[in-house]
Amino acid sequence: MDRRKFVTAAGAAGVLAACTKQQGSQVECSGQSSQQTFEWKMVTSWPRDFPGLGTNANRLAEKIGRLSNGRLKVKVYGGNELVPPFEVFDAVSQGTAEMGHSAAYYWKGKAPAAQFFAGIPFGLSAQELHGWFYFGGGMELWREVYEPFGIIPFLAGNSGPQMAGWFNREINSLDDLQGLKMRIPGLGGEILRRAGGTPQTIPGAELFTALQTGTIDATEWVGPYNDLAFGLFRAAKYYYYPGWHEPGTALECLVNRDAWDALPQDLRDIIEIASQASVVDTLSDFTYQNGKSLRILLDEHGVELRRLPDDVLIKLKQIGDDLMLELASDDELIGRILASLNAYYETVNPWTTISDRTLLNLRPEIDTF
Repeated sequence: MDRRKFVTAAGAAGVLAACTKQQGSQVECSGQSSQQTFEWKMVTSWPRDFPGLGTNANRLAEKIGRLSNGRLKVKVYGGNELVPPFEVFDAVSQGTAEMGHSAAYYWKGKAPAAQFFAGIPFGLSAQELHGWFYFGGGMELWREVYEPFGIIPFLAGNSGPQMAGWFNREINSLDDLQGLKMRIPGLGGEILRRAGGTPQTIPGAELFTALQTGTIDATEWVGPYNDLAFGLFRAAKYYYYPGWHEPGTALECLVNRDAWDALPQDLRDIIEIASQASVVDTLSDFTYQNGKSLRILLDEHGVELRRLPDDVLIKLKQIGDDLMLELASDDELIGRILASLNAYYETVNPWTTISDRTLLNLRPEIDTF
């Protein structure tokens, strides 16, 4: 397998040195290896211009266009504009679109190992996950999973820790999960199923109606920023945390292999650089906007914020541990992915524990500087 590495420092410096700011935010690039131009389509799993998810897909496309001085133009299509939200993977694989923007757990039916490159229940935080992708071997494994489909994945964002979701019933014990119809994808959905619930995968644009009409009893989506935009507070009474199922959720940029191979090296470098920049943009956007939006939900809409009981979380964690062991024994590639994740966790967790966790615990829950 051709395991392309991330741009080297020298390669990145070469691209950036060729780009200078002109007239405010416009970027002009010179000294390119080729003047051939390309027009690509990006299909996404999100509604057009949807806050956070859709807007950051737009930013990624815009960065690629600016850094390439217009030599690589990427037109963005929201979910259902060119293909349905859950057909992004196939569209990129088949060359219907050269690029996609989505989340890897949507493809577990095609490649069961894919879901480990989105959100891992009770797993790594966003910052820890980025370290695994970029320096801990995660990216090489991810590209191995997608290689048979003719797709090259890039990390292109992270929504940070999510909320447990919106519920139309109180969750006081594990019994309250029995028969619960909940929109929850990926590994979290399988854990819910084993806990007695009924997981469903529904596109974001359909969540409000599904929750309001009783098609589902609960839904997770992302967090306050996106949940406020969809108006989910109007369809469910209880807003639960923490987001045990997705402590740090990676977003992906998918690139068709043949389209990638047709690009000159400098445009490939630009895609990698723009994707890395999008990781910072997206996580920063969600961190800030989630804080603002949570305040609006609580103060202006009277949302009832609840914490999941400890015994429920403990049981879900136990189910998750059993699931990981089972998946690792049934699939050699998943076994290697989990071994990589566990080795990385053992390396970084002591530092995370004495640094991030300790400092966050020193903060009062609600205060100002």
